Formats: sequence, C-alpha cells, structure tokens
Amino acid sequence: MNKLLMEENERLQKQVTQLVHENAYMRQQLQNASLANDTSCESVVTTPQNALRDASNPAGLLSIAEETLAEFLSKATGTAVDWVQMPGMKPGPDSIGIVAISHCTSGVAARACGLVSLEPTKIAEILKDRPSWFRDCRSLEVFSMFPAGNGGTIELVYMQTYAPTTLAPARDFWTLRYTIGLEDGSLVVCERSLSGSGGGPNATTAHQFVRAEMLPSGYLIRPCDGGGSIVHIVDHLDLEAWSVPEVLRPLYESSRIVAQKMTIAALRHVRQIAQEINGEVVYTLGRQPAVLRTFSQRLSRGFNDAINGFVDDGWSLMGGDGVEDVVVATNTSKKISAQANSANAFSVSGGVICAKASMLLQNVPPALLVQFLREHRSEWADYNVDAYSAASLKAGSCSFPGLRPLRFSGSQIIMALAHTVENEEFLEVVRLEGQAVTQDEAMVSRDVHLLQLCSGIDENAVGACFQLVFAPIDELFPDDAPLLPSGFRVIPLDMKSEGLASSRTLDLASSLEVGSATNRCAGDTSTNDHSLRSVLTIAFQFPYEVNLQDSVAAMARQYVRSIVSAVQRVSMALSPSRPGLHVGQKLLPGSPEAVTLARWICQSYNYYLGMELLKSDGETGESLLKVLWHHQDAILCCSFKMQPIFTFANQAGLDMLETTLVALQDISLDKIFDESGRKALCSEFAKLMEQGYAYLSAGVCMSGMGRHVSYEQAIAWKVPAEDNSIHCLAFCFVNWSFI
Repeated sequence: MNKLLMEENERLQKQVTQLVHENAYMRQQLQNASLANDTSCESVVTTPQNALRDASNPAGLLSIAEETLAEFLSKATGTAVDWVQMPGMKPGPDSIGIVAISHCTSGVAARACGLVSLEPTKIAEILKDRPSWFRDCRSLEVFSMFPAGNGGTIELVYMQTYAPTTLAPARDFWTLRYTIGLEDGSLVVCERSLSGSGGGPNATTAHQFVRAEMLPSGYLIRPCDGGGSIVHIVDHLDLEAWSVPEVLRPLYESSRIVAQKMTIAALRHVRQIAQEINGEVVYTLGRQPAVLRTFSQRLSRGFNDAINGFVDDGWSLMGGDGVEDVVVATNTSKKISAQANSANAFSVSGGVICAKASMLLQNVPPALLVQFLREHRSEWADYNVDAYSAASLKAGSCSFPGLRPLRFSGSQIIMALAHTVENEEFLEVVRLEGQAVTQDEAMVSRDVHLLQLCSGIDENAVGACFQLVFAPIDELFPDDAPLLPSGFRVIPLDMKSEGLASSRTLDLASSLEVGSATNRCAGDTSTNDHSLRSVLTIAFQFPYEVNLQDSVAAMARQYVRSIVSAVQRVSMALSPSRPGLHVGQKLLPGSPEAVTLARWICQSYNYYLGMELLKSDGETGESLLKVLWHHQDAILCCSFKMQPIFTFANQAGLDMLETTLVALQDISLDKIFDESGRKALCSEFAKLMEQGYAYLSAGVCMSGMGRHVSYEQAIAWKVPAEDNSIHCLAFCFVNWSFI
C-alpha cells in the first residue's frame, strides 16, 4: 500500500510540475521578444528553457539551486549588489550587527551580519521557520522536498504574506529553497522564486494575492572556533509596487523597510532565542519565554488576519450605511483559541465582526502617536465597549442585555511581561479600573484586563512599523487563553528621523480643541519632520450572537468612526504645525491667512449665488473658520493657474480626498476627476468665468488614495481677493460618499 501511495504521489508531483512548466512557457510567449534574449543573472528563471529546469526534473532543479547558491554567496560576501550602510544603525558593542541596504539595484535588498551564540544547524532550523519570526508571514508550506545528491536538500516552498494595510493586496511567493553544507564547514540556506504565477498548493486562493518575486536570498552560517556562529543574511525582493496606490509605493520600494521587517528581524530573533537558551533572559510572573513569545505572535497574527480579511479564513464583507469610510466584515467560522481543541476555546453561535479603516497622516510622529494612544486610552476608547468584549470572552456570550452601564475610573495600570533584547517590542498586561453606575454594583469588580503588544515607541528603536495591539483577557490568562486582537498600526511612508519623541509633551488636554496653542510648537522640530507622512490602519474585532449581528455591526462601525475622529484630534495636537487652523498660520507662501480665506470663500459664494454658504449666526474671524472647517459638505480651493493644485480644504474635503492639508498641495484638480468629470468641468468653465459660478451634475471623483467618491452635486465659484483679482476657485461637493 505504501508503495502504491508513493507511486501515486510521484505521478501527481510530475503532473503538477509539468503544469507549472506549461504555464510559465505560455506566460513567456506573451512577453516582449527582447525579454527572451535577456541572459542576465536576475532573469535566469523566467525564460522558457529555464522554466523547464525549474520544475521538470530533480536534475534541472539542482542546476537552478547551484546557480542560486553562487548568486547568493556573491551578495552575502561580495559586491554583486551595491551595498551602503543602513541609516540610523549605530555601530558599536551594543549593535545587533552590520546592516546594509541596496543602492540603485533592481528590486529591494538588505544584508545583515552578526554573531549568534548557537550552532549553525540550530540557527538554520530557526530561520527556516519563517512564520515564527517574520510577522508578515501568514503561512509557509513545503510543497516538495528531496535530496540533491551532493549532501544538500532542495525544497519547493509556497509562502503567503500579509498586507500591512487595508489599502493593498497581500503577496505570495513560490520558491526553491536549497540547504547545503560547504567545504569550510559553513551552512547555507538559499532561496529564489520559480517562474509561473500559478505555482503552489493553494492556487485556488491565488486571486487574493499578488505574486511577488524573491531574487537569490538566504542565510550563510559560519561556525566560530570558540563556539557560536557568524550569520550573514540577505533578503532581495521584487514586491510588484505597481499593484498598490501610488501613495503607498514607498512601502514596496524601500530597501530600508525590507531590512527592518525581515533581515534585522531574523537576526534579532535568533539572538533572542540564543539568550533564552543560555539563561540570559528572565521574565516575571513565572512565564516561560516561549509562552510569552507565542502570545506576541498570536496578537500580531490575529491583528493581521483582521486587517486582511482573507476569504479562505471565512471573512466576508457586510453591506455599509452609504458612507464607506469604515469597512465591516464578518466571520461566522472563527473560533478564538490558541489551539482548535483548547478547553479555553471561545466559540459562539454567531461569529466575529471586524470594523477597520485606513487613513493618511501628515506631519505626525508615529512613535509619539502610538505612545499617546497607549498612555491615554481614555482619550479615544469607550470603556463600555472594552467591558462588553471582556465579558463576552469570559462568559462565552455576546448579548447586549447583560451588559450594565459602567464608568471608567480613569485609572490605567500597565504591568510589563516581556520585551525583546533591544526593547523594540514589549508585551504587557493593562488593567482598566471600572466603576459601577449604581450603588448596588459597587462591591462587584468591574476591572477590564487587556493583553497588549506595543512596538516601536522605545526612543532607541529603529522600526518600519509602530503599533499598539491588544485583546481582552481573563485576569488569570492561561497559556492557551483565547485572544481577539484589535488595535492600531502606523507605517511611515517617508523614512525620516523623528526628533520629537523625547522632547514633546503628552499632556494634550489643552491642545485637542481647534484654535488653541497658536504658537505651541514653533521651533519645536526640524524641517524634515514637516514632510513626514504615514498610513494609520485601525481594526477592531467584536464577538456576536447570531441574532445580534446587525446591532453589533452598527456599533462596531460607529465605534471605529469615533476612534478615527479622536485620532484626528490627537494628530492635530501632536503635529508640529497645524496649517489653516489658527490665526497667523499661512496656507502657502504668499497666501492669505486661513481666517481671511474663509471670509473670502463665504463672501464670494453669497455674491455670486445669492445665498449663504454656511448656516451661521454672523460669525466672523476664527469662529467663521471653525464653522467652515466643520461644514458637512466637502469644500476645496484650488489655485487659478495653468495647472490648478488644491491649496485648502475643510475637514470634510480632507476626508473625501483622504489626505491632509500639507499633502493636499500634491493633488491637482485634474487628478480627482475621471474623463467624464473633466469634460463636464470644461463644458461649464466658460459659464464659470462669465457669471462667477457653475453647477456640476452628480458624478464620481477620486480620492488621494485612489478610492472612488460619488457626489450628488458640485458647485464651483470664483473667489476674488481684496483687489478683485481671482485668488482661487472654490468647489463644494454635496452629499459625497465612498463607493
């Protein structure tokens, strides 16, 4: 029977490899003819001849493996890539090692070298288990494995990775991995992509992923005479940046981000394991390091699952309420536990609802924002929602009637559990002290406990991701405690130094109202910080009973909207400059003050259309600006030039374009309209110039993030300056919503 099964398995493997070959060959025939003649090192696996070697027989795979080995070694120890030292990595005795990133090279690449007090085989075993240390790795499956005949091993590997935000698709890889010992005693694990977009055991779910390419990468592990090993790590990828919105492309075109998320993370992980094995790490509360590390991994994985919402995990989108600023998804098959057969598994008749949103932040230091969210939970969180989630996990029931009104006492106690060697990430328990509203409940404990993972806020940490992820837990939380993570992730788009974390105050109570602290941050930071952009992703998960799905979905959507508003207030307070929100601040060099511009906008609207733009009671000055700023319709101003660019927008306008006041200046008028919208505007332009205003019928425009926005009507009018020259054109988009 075993022999029959082996023969059948061999037959199926040959059939699969033949299909992969045929698929690669057909794809190649559709390529430009010049590509077929490309014999460069980086393209050896994309030609039809080499596609045959990729998958038709072990001898062909061995040929590819040997080429991969030679190319990897030239990157790890040679000059096949133009390496430059990674900015921000300080050399010295406390440094993790030597880190370099590629310069003017195809794709994105990073290299690291460091000393680890473990044997080469143990290090290779740890690093090959990529899901254990690479937080973006969703799954890794060895599709096939066989000896290479020279003492080495060849594996065909399929890997899926998470997308970091809700605004981009996830990536997957179909690779050959080659493990071989060298004559000098070194151990090498090298890897590269195989051709063919359909390769891998999960081809049925491939539509959820963009196939990325791994160029020759891997690990060179050299034993040291006195014990331990010197580890060389190379990661070289092509992440297909074309498939994401332009504003997010820096995330996929940055070698520095690859270094931080993969290369340095791998080296840190093996060093962490080495210190734990050698007894150099001692944690509190009697928990084993491996258990605490598993908690961190589960929090991170659960948060990534929520952000990505893969169909094969059981997620499906729910209908919205007409304003698609928050995406709501449901999962009726989710069982919340560490293991499927856990005694502490949490499963209800309904499932889990996730509400999530992404937004662009301008000029807000990510580390400072995450630090504020961690230390000032009462500024954005609703204690009753926390109590609902905690009670649901305790009782295995998600009914609203059993939830009594509670009050947050304002006391938040944070207890450290564990941290990584360099403090770039730490795990902690948070206790929120609740107060019962009625005297009858005063004797009952209403505290809520959260298990929380925080990354990137240590002043010495150099990270590509700043996040705060938490999940309600029982105060005893066993090792297999069920977790339902929610939280925040901030990813910088412009990798510039942040000089604010140690000098800025977090006492923002007096700064969260628009118009206060006019000159609060003058001279507070360098000009580099004024162009800092980042993407904030928010995801919150809630369990529900089947009969309460709609109620919980509505609550989740509204709750995330309230959090978005709170984060926007906090961001304005943390931002070193808040253009357009107070007297004396210029919108652009040579522009009028925001208060003056608000007056011009309202006066010109009344003059040309014969009606009031705002329902105000004779407000002037900053009060008029505040009413305009909070007006429900999107109001935008663009320059009156050959290439009109936006110079001002109220809050609704910024929300519609998914941008900020500073980044607004990068958006031109023609970019937000589609072809029909541009034609409609051109047809009405003569009327606009002649009578001073024009109406545009219902249509569709585009946000700065590439999302479509519908509107019932748009009004355009001229805004004259004091000397009656046209200062700008104003637009009002009525009843807009995301499609």
